[in-house]
Amino acid sequence: MNKMRKILALVLVLSMTAALLAGCGGSGKTETANSTASAPAEAVPESYTFPLAEKAEISGLTRYAAGTESEPNNRTIYKRLEEATNVHVNWKTIQGDQWADKIALEMANIKTLPEFVSPAGLSDTDILKYAKQGVIIPLEQYIDKYMPNLQKVFEQAPEYRAMCTDENGHIWTLPWIEQLGYGKTAIQTIGNMPFINVAWLDFLGLKMPTTTDEFEQVLIAFRDNADKIKAEFGIDGDIIPMSCIISGGNEDCTILCNGFGEGYGDPDPGRHIVISDDKKVLCTATTEGWRKGVEWLHKLYTENLIDPDAFTQEWSTYVAKGKSGRYGVCFSWDVANIVEISMADIIANTGAWKPMPMLKADVLNLTPQNGSYTSGFDRGRGAVVTANAKNPALICAWLDQMYAPLQSPQNNWGTYGEDDEFDIFVMGTNDKGEPMLQHAPLGSASPVEVREAEMVDGPLAVLDSYYGVYVTCPDDALYRLNWIKDIYTPDMHTKYVFPNVFMSADDTKALSNLNADIDKCIKTARADGIMNGFGDAEWNKLQSDLQAYKLADYLAIFQKYVDASDDSVLSAD
Repeated sequence: MNKMRKILALVLVLSMTAALLAGCGGSGKTETANSTASAPAEAVPESYTFPLAEKAEISGLTRYAAGTESEPNNRTIYKRLEEATNVHVNWKTIQGDQWADKIALEMANIKTLPEFVSPAGLSDTDILKYAKQGVIIPLEQYIDKYMPNLQKVFEQAPEYRAMCTDENGHIWTLPWIEQLGYGKTAIQTIGNMPFINVAWLDFLGLKMPTTTDEFEQVLIAFRDNADKIKAEFGIDGDIIPMSCIISGGNEDCTILCNGFGEGYGDPDPGRHIVISDDKKVLCTATTEGWRKGVEWLHKLYTENLIDPDAFTQEWSTYVAKGKSGRYGVCFSWDVANIVEISMADIIANTGAWKPMPMLKADVLNLTPQNGSYTSGFDRGRGAVVTANAKNPALICAWLDQMYAPLQSPQNNWGTYGEDDEFDIFVMGTNDKGEPMLQHAPLGSASPVEVREAEMVDGPLAVLDSYYGVYVTCPDDALYRLNWIKDIYTPDMHTKYVFPNVFMSADDTKALSNLNADIDKCIKTARADGIMNGFGDAEWNKLQSDLQAYKLADYLAIFQKYVDASDDSVLSAD
């Protein structure tokens, strides 16, 4: 074991050394979108070789999940990186559930802001705002000279560099990339996957529903046989036929409504847009299918089939009830995060929970999520370098280690060889005898909780070509990919999705301002409609409100980018 560790350590050091290219920061000037600002006057060597001969220190801002290690330097991943690079990071930390409230305050105080932020978690609006204010610096010159690992990713998938670059040719953020599948089989095509308790179905002699009418009858059977179910399965607490979190992202139940009307559903719950087969951008809340879906959910609600807490419950409450075995149907990216089920049971298809197919009402269709055809790309999730950076070249060279093929999977999922009860990976070898990270069985553990304890997130790239070479595909992703391919892809009949484009500063600002009212208007109308009904008066008011909030201008901005995009980024065909 000691011999293997020494070999792996040597491999890591050698790979880092070989990866770094020679280069110099040039004149010491950093161009912003509107001005040219002087970079800190610190001598920049022509090249970096890790580990550095003398220890260097840099400062970073990061976040950590509640209940996990709060000191980044105590995490195995960062311990190994410091040993391999001889770079020590002085971290400032924010608990993850407080990040949204505190990051803006941190970015506003340039005097106390660390030299980089990772993971950044910035929206396009944030990126362009901080770029204009001079809070963050452009990185393209450092990428070209000091980030060979990221350059290699861009060479393999040039669309990612294009999606990182603004209209002026600047790259302000280091991206987060996780390729798992592609086109209509990409893992991101569906987020809020519906799961049904097949143990309850079998107990009551019911079949998997395939239509909205059949689904409603299943929920009624769960409700009317609650006492029998509780006795059979030893459940404490009330039986809940269906639970979700309304307007809760992957925990919402919007996917049930895809079969109504035109079949669009609402696959972009933050922007509420879809593209028709004739390339017209539509607002889902103006379609007949959206209205009929809300009316149907209201019917389920009045029949006491939907969890009454669905409009107010938080993640912790949602999970606690799920782990107690009280749900008949729930929604999530991964059902193991919500209910008690082992990965072994899911993989063997023997567990109590299975994904439910799309339900037919008027039509049968699943509209993939916007941006999903470019597979797992987040422009602002990786990292940014701030104007306080004394040596941006060193910081970028250090951050480039996150893009090494053996490092990115660890940043994304977790690591190996820790002195604790569980490791995400075991370090093994591939078919050529080279080091390869092998996913350890998750057992009954919740994937998200185990990973949050070890991962560091931030800038990374896991490409499809890495699987079987540098890392195995995680079991929970593999079975999810199989579900999508076998259950959902056949019902994806719409041609186009809105691509992941980096809009201009003016368009980004305009959309942000318009979306604030439009998104709130739609979500409020939907929640109220599910609870209280949605007749002609409510429908007409929603359409009138959307017009007042300049929906036409909102859609025109999206339409401009659709018209300018090639079919290769709009379509999976």
